[in-house]
Amino acid sequence: MKPGVTVQDWHLFDDDDMDEAMDDDFDIPEPIEPEVLSRDEAEEKGSGMAVASEVLPTTLYILPITERPFFPPQTVPVVMETDPWLKTIKQIADSGEPIAGLLLVTPQEGQEAPTPGDFRTIGTAVRMHHPTRTSGKIQFIAEGLQRFRVVEWLSDKPPYQVRVEYPTSRLRGDRDEAKAYAIAIINTLKELMPLNPLYSEELRFFLNRFGPNDPQPLTDFAASLTTAPREELQDVLETLPLRKRMEKVLVLIKKELEVAKIQVQIRQQVEEKVSEQQRKFFLREQLKAIQQELGISKDDRTAEKERFEKRLKKLKISEQARERIDEELEKFSMLETGSPEYAVTRNYLDAITALPWGRYSKDLLDVARARRTLDRDHDGLDDVKERIIEFIAVGARKGEISGSILLLVGPPGVGKTSIGRSIATAIGRRFYRFSLGGMRDEAEIKGHRRTYIGAMPGKFIQAIKEAGTANPVIMLDEIDKIGDSYRGDPASALLEVLDPEQNRDFLDHYLDVRFDLSKVLFVCTANQLDTIPGPLLDRMEVIRLSGYIAEEKVDIARNHLWPRQLERNGLSRGDVRITRAALRQVIEGYAREAGVRNLEKQLGRIARKAVVSFSQETTPPLHIGANDLETYLGKPLFRPERPKPAVGVTVGLAWTAMGGATLLIEATLVHSKNRGFKLTGQLGEVMRESAEIAYSYVASHLKQHNGDPAFFDEAFVHLHVPEGATPKDGPSAGITMATALLSLARGQKIARPVAMTGEMTLTGQVLPVGGIREKIIAARRSRINEVILPDANRRDYDELPDYIREGMTIHFASHFDAVVALVFDGKTS
Repeated sequence: MKPGVTVQDWHLFDDDDMDEAMDDDFDIPEPIEPEVLSRDEAEEKGSGMAVASEVLPTTLYILPITERPFFPPQTVPVVMETDPWLKTIKQIADSGEPIAGLLLVTPQEGQEAPTPGDFRTIGTAVRMHHPTRTSGKIQFIAEGLQRFRVVEWLSDKPPYQVRVEYPTSRLRGDRDEAKAYAIAIINTLKELMPLNPLYSEELRFFLNRFGPNDPQPLTDFAASLTTAPREELQDVLETLPLRKRMEKVLVLIKKELEVAKIQVQIRQQVEEKVSEQQRKFFLREQLKAIQQELGISKDDRTAEKERFEKRLKKLKISEQARERIDEELEKFSMLETGSPEYAVTRNYLDAITALPWGRYSKDLLDVARARRTLDRDHDGLDDVKERIIEFIAVGARKGEISGSILLLVGPPGVGKTSIGRSIATAIGRRFYRFSLGGMRDEAEIKGHRRTYIGAMPGKFIQAIKEAGTANPVIMLDEIDKIGDSYRGDPASALLEVLDPEQNRDFLDHYLDVRFDLSKVLFVCTANQLDTIPGPLLDRMEVIRLSGYIAEEKVDIARNHLWPRQLERNGLSRGDVRITRAALRQVIEGYAREAGVRNLEKQLGRIARKAVVSFSQETTPPLHIGANDLETYLGKPLFRPERPKPAVGVTVGLAWTAMGGATLLIEATLVHSKNRGFKLTGQLGEVMRESAEIAYSYVASHLKQHNGDPAFFDEAFVHLHVPEGATPKDGPSAGITMATALLSLARGQKIARPVAMTGEMTLTGQVLPVGGIREKIIAARRSRINEVILPDANRRDYDELPDYIREGMTIHFASHFDAVVALVFDGKTS
């Protein structure tokens, strides 16, 4: 709603002040002073009611006030909106008596004007003086006269007119007690005067006019001085018995006194602190001046310059960098400390002198120590650790490890980052890691140019500064997820950093001098190679981490993951004991992914539930077996069931960024009314082409493979790859789809569990595919021990570690005829 009347400036006006107000818009006659009865006369003439016809009008026009009620002793200006109260003011002017009623209203959202139900029933009759209208507002001086009570509403919309009665305030009880209350109020107000200067002038003026023998106006005036909430003040206005009203007002002004005391205390505390800080500041400035005069101390600029020069004495800096630093130091000594250029130059000198120019840590090129470190930190990954040992052994032979960029590629959770940290520990170098994932600004690599406030060096210079040596191990995490934008191409900026022939003269835009990065060992990590630009990939030596088999996961869980979860949850090894069979069940039923990240989450769930059981009734030690896992982890997410043999169903092997996976392929005959071929399963373009090739080959060679040559002439065939929500693409399912179609055409199912992978041509040739290690691990994970691979992948299989090949039967095929012989005729390769 629009605001009604607001009370302005809680100070009193004398007669001269009121005469200065201008009456530009209204012609209100001079008021006739009403006959005001004394308290005794009013009590004699009526029982609690003033005789309204002899004192004040029985009907009043009503104006609303929203902030706080108006009390009879007040004389203050009030302001209201022209709309809708202008008409009410004119009605008051036309009535001949400039008397109105002020009632407190409760504001309602969305209302233009309050309704009769929003007004309180008791308010104050006031005499209006000097109403004026300016800038859409109406202002007048209100002189409080007497309380009134609304008896009846004579109109239901503005201008509001009501019939009223004027209750009197009787003093019940001892008059001496009322006088005592009045003296208490006066004394409290006098205490308030020195604490709050805003009240001083008003209090002196009022206390000169009223005393303890006239308690009613004194009580109302004291209430109007307080900052109490509007509801409490309205309660005082509606309290007619004088003694009870005085009790309420005394409580309110006591609260006001306490608040004023607290304000004074806070103000004194703040002033003391400010004074103390100012005193210390002046003393420090005087001390600094004295020390400078005696040569004991220097100013900030001189101290900073000496600090930079002290750093330079310990560094072996190139001639180019030394010349640049000398130029900056000379400029720094001439700048004013308050200028922006001073801060820019100071930050530059601080950054360039904090770099470890010529400072290298000594490499610990001990192969046996490195092997112990890798075996201590990691279980499994024997081929990866062996490749790292070879790398360190070559460095030991040469006497240094420099100009090397390793790229660890593998699914999430296989330990790429931890291996990088172990490499740093094994050779005794500092380790620094930062992620390139989502980086889109070239300046993050090569630094910001010093053309604006807030420029800083690139990530590599920051890494060197943080490591404290010029030959740390810097890990670039998620290099396959680097992006580009209008700010530049960070992948292209990395070409200079990761090229051993260029990074010895790496130029950071912020430093604008060349820094040697050729001694840094860079270790990068990625989940896949497809998104890494070719020129960047060409500069790195790729080491693949294909994931873990179940036996390796069990050892990792027992030796690393489970102890770590016990420590994180405040448990000891003796509190909770989990069997090896339970760990294997967690791996096979709840965490089948290539890495161990999800396995650690599941073990963390078990540890937390164990803590909850200890907080209730269970006492340690707690033994957890395979049969107890459903209590802690719920139903298994994976079932150990193998694919059931069926006509048109084969098992393929696929590579994904998460590791290897088995892939079911199903083919079925829909009807025999017309020829057709349908593909489903969210297949990519390459995989659809492989399916078309398989369909064409099988349809044209059915007779050769003991099938009905006319089968596909009238058959509508549907080929589906389950898990349709997962996108699939690639050529490696060619022989798998051809086998499924041939199984459907011959009406013969594959009797034994066998998985296969290989690209197929229109002539039936089987071409090599990638990800052999991941695919073999996926077959082992699904308990399929017989696999068909392209003959050209024989070398890839022979390079696999023995623990992965153990127990596997591998067949190699160079043509689809060999696949048919293996699957349907039972021949071996």
